[in-house]
Amino acid sequence: MKKVLTIAGSDSSGGAGIQADLKTMLAHGVFGMSAVTALTAQNTTGVRMVQEAAPEFLAAEIDAVFEDIRPDAVKIGMVSSAGLIRVIAERLRAHEAEHIVVDPVMVATSGAKLLEDSASLALRQELFPLAEVITPNIPELSALTGLTVDSRETMVQAARSLHAAAGVSVLAKGGHFGEDASDLLVTADEEKWFAAPRIDNPNTHGTGCTLSSAIASNLAKGFPLTEAVGLAKSYLTGALLSGLNLGKGSGPLNHGWALQGDFFMVEKNAGA
Repeated sequence: MKKVLTIAGSDSSGGAGIQADLKTMLAHGVFGMSAVTALTAQNTTGVRMVQEAAPEFLAAEIDAVFEDIRPDAVKIGMVSSAGLIRVIAERLRAHEAEHIVVDPVMVATSGAKLLEDSASLALRQELFPLAEVITPNIPELSALTGLTVDSRETMVQAARSLHAAAGVSVLAKGGHFGEDASDLLVTADEEKWFAAPRIDNPNTHGTGCTLSSAIASNLAKGFPLTEAVGLAKSYLTGALLSGLNLGKGSGPLNHGWALQGDFFMVEKNAGA
């Protein structure tokens, strides 16, 4: 069984962070492990408090995993400070980690800021060079390049710019504008669009975490990057299409497949 490590924050509501990551990994048939960078008190409407892990504790978490159950891939999500970023990079280099997916979590879906200003440079210098792919959304792509991204053309320009600056593959996620939710993968060899419809579903908390974890899971299973991204995109789109609402007054399921949280597909009558 392939193994994947998520290095990210905990989401108390279960919709994003390591909770979304581990559920996604389970759905992909890989063994998920975690190194927690921070505890967050949050739900789908916002982040109330953040309590960071100590750098030495985060290092111990990562070492404990690699020294016993070596991951086949690593997903990095919310890391809010430069000190933690440097620890992650140092330990991953020491363990010669492979198939690293970096989701540069800078702002939560709710709008809460999750990355200190001083950490942005460390993110670029320390983690991006280790990554097989980085997965910014539109606001993150704009912040990382200084370019205004408001069309497909400017999205291509910004993704190319980030790829050139970082020297790694970039998956620019297009869910924040336009009539569709298509993503663009820019690598050294190709530029490929992954088309997807814009789905009328308000339950989008944790979608970025889910996508990056699905990519890491597919890389761990041996799929090349382009195929790993395509499979992950299809998985996330299917989850959003299922449309289950966990809020008050949720009605019965209307599909053959249902969404458990924002991330996990289950059969309608499977007793889950």
